[in-house]
Amino acid sequence: MTHGTRKPIPKLHRAPQPPLSHRGAAPDSDRAKKPRLSEPAASGQELNPGDRVEGLGDFGKPTGELGTVQQANEDDAVVKWDNDGRMRVHQPSLKKV
Repeated sequence: MTHGTRKPIPKLHRAPQPPLSHRGAAPDSDRAKKPRLSEPAASGQELNPGDRVEGLGDFGKPTGELGTVQQANEDDAVVKWDNDGRMRVHQPSLKKV
């Protein structure tokens, strides 16, 4: 059984961008950009045993954790944190104090 009415299907207009998920949301083109690092990673900085360091969190923001370098190589460092035990940390996650 077919219905007797055949209405043409309206064409949808192309939007320059997809609609926002909610009012005030950032457009897709802006969401993909990462925030800038608070401080650039020190590439020429060499860590040695005995150096005091501060841990860096997401996007290079200081976490407030302080510690002392026990061992270090060009990539990683073993840090004895003031409030707890040792941990092997990737050097870009540390800032010399």
